[in-house]
Amino acid sequence: MSSLPITARHGKALNPSGVRPTDAPAWIDEVDNPYLHGLFAPVSTEVTADALPVLEGELPRDLWGGYFRNGPNSVHAPKNRYHWFDGDGMVHGIWFEDGKARYANRWVETAGMKMESEAQAPIWPGVLGPFDFSAPLGPIKDTANTDLIEVNGRLLALWYESGKPYVLDPKTLQTRGVEDFGGQLSFPLSAHSKTDPATGDFIFFSYGDRPPYMRYGVLTASGELHHVEIDLPGPRRPHDIGVTPRYSILHDFPVFFDPELFAKKGKRVPLFHPDVPTRYGIIPRLGTNDDVRWFECEPCYMLHVVNCWEDGDWVVMIGCRTTDPTLRPDRADGPIAAMLSGLKLQANLYRWRFNMVTGAVEEGPLDDANAEFPMIRPSVIGQENRWAYLQRIPFEIPATFEGLMKYDLRSGAFTEYAYGQGVYGSEAPFAPRAGGAADDAEDDGYLVSFVTDTTDWSSACVVFDAKDVAAGPLAKVALPQRVPAGFHATWIDGATLDAAAS
Repeated sequence: MSSLPITARHGKALNPSGVRPTDAPAWIDEVDNPYLHGLFAPVSTEVTADALPVLEGELPRDLWGGYFRNGPNSVHAPKNRYHWFDGDGMVHGIWFEDGKARYANRWVETAGMKMESEAQAPIWPGVLGPFDFSAPLGPIKDTANTDLIEVNGRLLALWYESGKPYVLDPKTLQTRGVEDFGGQLSFPLSAHSKTDPATGDFIFFSYGDRPPYMRYGVLTASGELHHVEIDLPGPRRPHDIGVTPRYSILHDFPVFFDPELFAKKGKRVPLFHPDVPTRYGIIPRLGTNDDVRWFECEPCYMLHVVNCWEDGDWVVMIGCRTTDPTLRPDRADGPIAAMLSGLKLQANLYRWRFNMVTGAVEEGPLDDANAEFPMIRPSVIGQENRWAYLQRIPFEIPATFEGLMKYDLRSGAFTEYAYGQGVYGSEAPFAPRAGGAADDAEDDGYLVSFVTDTTDWSSACVVFDAKDVAAGPLAKVALPQRVPAGFHATWIDGATLDAAAS
């Protein structure tokens, strides 16, 4: 590892003072990588704090439940080139009840993290490779750092590369073990799985570099596991899945690794093939590989689906689409140039329509605003909805969340709130009002997010009225430590939390 001060080319990214945050590990001073400094610097401690001070406004009494956000937080200095996706999973949580709030953060105690803790050193090189195929548990460490989802009262931490679903206590965030659905799950599953709010079915997928390249599965509300292998022409990089009441939408993008480079040097370089169509496979909820109907669309890539629904003979999907994910590394960025280029997020809202009778496809953009990490009211998953809540992301390196956008999927209009100069947010899930009725307006509730101010390294939790995002937070709650930039978040209502604790 090279010894570089944090005043090197990359180290001061979003670190205006040039000083390492005091709660970050000292070893980051030796690594010149923007995703280990400033806003992205890992924290060194696990904290629990009650009775958090409300800095501005007042917490709504009908905000009852917990907001949880996952993200990378490395314990050890990287063994090789560091990618933002490499860090050990850490979940930050804040619980609300009766106008009060408490906070805790905990590492997801994965098998890989425990092995490295025992060795007091990194074992795996990270997703940039080159890989050691003789490493324990495989060539890449399952960090469980990507997503969070509640399934039957259990909070699961998931990994985007497909791994083990780690169970966290939703009241304390302590790791409780690995979920295997009563011994039925014998293979990994990916982040961005979905729960159908109408049936309680848990719908998931997984992918890998070796056959089977994709699996699709459903854990029914009655606890039975249905899963099938999906035929793909080779290893692909799907990131999300769409869900409607009758179907699931699988993704096959023309973005895949150079197989010779992977075989010879153990390196994975994602290449965009603009001459290869994007394919979406629509499968009945409990269907088989033979039931998948593939639709060809314009070449592209997509990280996150907003929502899907059925409209007569049509299946509709809305997502955050990247038109051209070609890597364009800046040579001055050296050995991490490709990684930096790949994390320069450019995505806009886009709609696809698939006719299940004629096979016709209609597709086109809804907007050209650069926005990602969409959230919707959980009860409208799989149903036609109006509102989506996204993070405004500048098209630059490193990627940051600079503002919260409320988008009207019917009219194309949107309002937004900028977090402020040097202040950056987190994904903002929808929190229904406690005691609300089933026929409440779709946006009758709250949005919750963490924000971090890079001028003083303070972090806070902000709560918005989902009806009026542009008005700014209803309340701002001080957090006891800095929350680094991270990935995905979820909300669990108070009744579910209480039932899980009983």
